[in-house]
Amino acid sequence: MIKQLASTLLLAFTFFPALSQSNLKLWYQQPAEVWTEALPVGNGRLGAMVFGRPAQELIQLNESTLWSGGPVKPNENPNAYTYLPQVREALAAEEYPKAVQLLKKMQGRYTQTYLPLGDLLIQQDLKGQQPSNYTRDLDLNKALATTRFTVNGTEYTREVFSSAPDQVIVIRLKASKSGQLNFDVKGSSKLRFEKQTQGTNELIVKGKAPAHVDPNYYNAPGRNPIIYDDPAGCNGMRYQFRIKALPVQGQVQTDTAGIHVRNASEVVLLVSAATSFNGFDKCPDKDGKDEAKLAAQYLNQAATQPYNRLLSKHTADYQKYFNRFSFTLTDSTRTNPNVALPSDQRLEQYGKGTYDPGVETLYFHYGRYLLISSSRPGGTPANLQGIWNQHMRAPWSSNFTININTQMNYWPAEVTNLSELHQPLFELIKDLSKTGKQTAQAYYKLPGWVAHHNTDIWALSNAVGDMGDGDPMWANWNEAAGWLSQHLWEHYRFTGDRQFLKETAYPLMKGAATFLLGYLVEDKDGYLITSPSTSPENSFLDSKGKPAYVTVGSTMDMSIIWDLFTNLIQASQTLGTDTQFRNLLIEKKKKLLPLHIGHKGNLQEWYKDWEDQDPHHRHVSHLFGLHPGRQIAPLSTPEFAQAARRSLELRGDEGTGWSKAWKINFWARLLDGNHAYSLVRQLLHYTRENGTAYQRGGGTYPNFFDAHPPFQIDGNFGGTAGMTEMLVQSHLDDIHLLAALPDAWKAGQVQGLRARGGFELGMQWKNGKLTKATITSLKGEPCKIRTAQPLSVKGLRAKAERSGSYYVLSFPTQAGKTYELLTQ
Repeated sequence: MIKQLASTLLLAFTFFPALSQSNLKLWYQQPAEVWTEALPVGNGRLGAMVFGRPAQELIQLNESTLWSGGPVKPNENPNAYTYLPQVREALAAEEYPKAVQLLKKMQGRYTQTYLPLGDLLIQQDLKGQQPSNYTRDLDLNKALATTRFTVNGTEYTREVFSSAPDQVIVIRLKASKSGQLNFDVKGSSKLRFEKQTQGTNELIVKGKAPAHVDPNYYNAPGRNPIIYDDPAGCNGMRYQFRIKALPVQGQVQTDTAGIHVRNASEVVLLVSAATSFNGFDKCPDKDGKDEAKLAAQYLNQAATQPYNRLLSKHTADYQKYFNRFSFTLTDSTRTNPNVALPSDQRLEQYGKGTYDPGVETLYFHYGRYLLISSSRPGGTPANLQGIWNQHMRAPWSSNFTININTQMNYWPAEVTNLSELHQPLFELIKDLSKTGKQTAQAYYKLPGWVAHHNTDIWALSNAVGDMGDGDPMWANWNEAAGWLSQHLWEHYRFTGDRQFLKETAYPLMKGAATFLLGYLVEDKDGYLITSPSTSPENSFLDSKGKPAYVTVGSTMDMSIIWDLFTNLIQASQTLGTDTQFRNLLIEKKKKLLPLHIGHKGNLQEWYKDWEDQDPHHRHVSHLFGLHPGRQIAPLSTPEFAQAARRSLELRGDEGTGWSKAWKINFWARLLDGNHAYSLVRQLLHYTRENGTAYQRGGGTYPNFFDAHPPFQIDGNFGGTAGMTEMLVQSHLDDIHLLAALPDAWKAGQVQGLRARGGFELGMQWKNGKLTKATITSLKGEPCKIRTAQPLSVKGLRAKAERSGSYYVLSFPTQAGKTYELLTQ
């Protein structure tokens, strides 16, 4: 079966001409001045930001498990549940300020913070000369960062990559002339650290993380935001990183000041790192792993291999993910002079309105590169900044913000053929279900499991706020378990993995639904609603014209619950199990508060048809049913789809980076490719930290990181996902090809797309019309294709039938077989 599938996939690729992706590079003619100009490399666990500075190279290091704090202390707010009835009474009386104050009494501690590992500084002796012929680049095809420059006729090259097979960061420094490499390597950390040496060529930097770090936005008077020792609890985790120099020629000496290399021609620096993190429920100090042993093992094993071997293993490992997918747009201009520009200049010209589809496909592939680099099976999920962070108190703690941002990180995973990279999120969900069960009981006296606005590596699940200092506008939102459960169901829909559905997805989804069944209450009309309820981070004007944000039955809450119940019902039917619980869900789903259309023709966001305090707020949470949900669609619920459109028109295109990315997905789901494309252009607006700000928020930094601002990686992932939604949609009962193709993408080709039902797709189009397509069936399920033009299947009698303004082609498939779709 595996051999047959491999051959059919090969046929699918050979059906299309070779797709040129050789130009997938970010490149620059100057070193990075600031962090958002440096280039990221990563292997899912070890990350580095490469600045490319000739004389004072800075490589900023991260390790994905290096967080402050320790396991969550259960039931820190033992009286929290007693306030729930009081909150509900206040809301029933529309006493919103009272409800807010009471809701604060249901908060626990803040999440902990993702921390920087350290800095590696290479001080190279350039004899006081200025470099010439300088370039640096990041090759997305190879996951390799390279810096080149010339001094006194000697060309110097530095190559950096983060190897998953060998779990080290590899840095090769090379001179074109013998004996011309003279440099010192230093290691340091923003955390408490000390340095040791081992032998003549190894430097060790080690220390401990703080026991607690407050979020960057929380600065209580008289309080130290960074606490290293916690005598009453669990001290922070240990960490270390090791640097070893392997020279060709020359001499190496090491002391605590650093590694000193003289008169070498080539040097390979290996960097290993480890922490004592040993799971979300174990104290990393007293119950931690042996980080010294782990770091030494990684380093010593890598040191036995030549550079070319390390590089070839890394390349093969990376490309097994990256090369599954290709996407190019045909430039309709005869000559595009911007193609030859460095990436920052090219992005800047694009932001000024220049037509340059290569920038769009480069950004698309960069999203896949970042996911491969920051989320690998067996590791932690991509956090708010992937795995790259330079701050002790990172923006929003660089945690897992689960009211949109963490979920957005994984929107591209299944559809762009990176399904395995979804696994770290599933492991976090498992951990959250355990702490969330304690939170459901302690804070609500309810069964099942619950999670709130954000979490961390310790799977914190309570409403954050340091026992009352958090704003319920965001802190007390409690629908994260339902939203995260959607990712479990979507993984099954794409892969057809019944074992995963039975053993992992279904129990977790059921636990989330069990909490919600207990949390729902009836309103005066007999509908089931949530109480209390918020629409994350947004507010309304109540009947007296006063700002408020805690209410009941927000549209986002009800849409997430509708989605979870619908998915669970289908999962139960698929598995042929749990009939009694399924019937309960069917009964309760019928009583859920339905969607409403407001007086402006918009989809109503709140329980009542209130005005927004901020009509242009960045969150558009009430459109969850449009995306990522499937409750609203132009083809199935045109009236509500039109209301969603009106909501987007009223809200406007303004917003932060991730907000624009979500709106790309919304407009794609509304089948409006041109509006989605306009948001792609806005998302890629050139922005700099040090002077060229995008005044209305959002944009893209010179290194193509998303600008919230500041940097949030979800905008990158959401942008890639949104462009994919423009190409294909499969959230309903069919696979819609070129679903929201914009006029600007007149011609192009894509290969390796995945669709729900277990299908892999390839397409070519010209003048906005499909010219070639293949579909490979991975599971042998029936296939239904929707297109704007009639198709047939080569070798089958199936023909497209007209359905409204589209054609629908249905045909049976065999697992492992590729089908060629013929245009008419």
